Amino acid sequence: MDNLIVSVSPHIRAKDTTASLMRDVLIALLPAVAASVLFFGARALLVEVFCVAACVGLEWLFQWGMKRPVTVADCSAAVTGLILALNLPVGIPLWMALVGCAVAILVVKQLFGGIGHNFANPAITARIVMFLAFSSAMAAWVSPNLVDAVSSATPLAGLKNGALVGYTPLQLFLGAVPGCLGETSALALLLGGVYLLARRVITWHTPVSFICTVFVLALLLRGPAFALAEILAGGLFLGAIFMATDYATTPSTAWGRVVFGVGCGLITCLIRFFGNYPEGVSFSILLMNILTPYISKWTRSKPLGGETK
Repeated sequence: MDNLIVSVSPHIRAKDTTASLMRDVLIALLPAVAASVLFFGARALLVEVFCVAACVGLEWLFQWGMKRPVTVADCSAAVTGLILALNLPVGIPLWMALVGCAVAILVVKQLFGGIGHNFANPAITARIVMFLAFSSAMAAWVSPNLVDAVSSATPLAGLKNGALVGYTPLQLFLGAVPGCLGETSALALLLGGVYLLARRVITWHTPVSFICTVFVLALLLRGPAFALAEILAGGLFLGAIFMATDYATTPSTAWGRVVFGVGCGLITCLIRFFGNYPEGVSFSILLMNILTPYISKWTRSKPLGGETK
């Protein structure tokens, strides 16, 4: 008994660290990065590298200036930068991308205390701010392999007007359509999602409930052809797999994640079907981020022999 050492909880520890989890997310995003370069050319890679470097640099500069421990080695800033880049059009001016990176890292993340303390997903919040501040640039979609030509509409814009705009399900699945860098190829995003599930970085609860909710509501309101297009077009897979599964801003319980996903799907459909904006994924995740503490509280398990308060 003299050699018995009891420390504070947690007593069960895993080998996973923030850095290892973030590296897995970066690896999972590589198929989407490759697809963006394939469809939109070298400019896509420039935007992605710039956003990653800007987010890492801004985080280092802020923490160094505030005399806080520098945590850029955990790769969370790199993940934020890459996800933000994949939410941008290929022709976005780099100075606008820098503004988005500053909003994500400095305002949403660091001013709230750093990783784990932010109330909302940094990349999503930055995208919404950029959309409101730079509406024209954020809606300057181009067709794949024609980066100098502005496209008239994305598939979602066509769906908003009640038409499939000539894109086949295969085109939507592979990603040869106008849109943000990372949202066009559902195949690339699914490959990344499978990797994250296999590595147990995320669970199925939020992505499946999010995507299925959108599909079922679109099926009931618009029919089978539109339902398939609604889940393949736009940022649904990017949001459901990589942004709605953020540890800090989504519920910690399994049922809470299901509720979160269903709520995201419902709000996405309300915006897409009845609002003026053809896309609703980012807005839905941000709104549900605000409800996350309440969802976690309502869905937490009752302790054995105790009561939940």
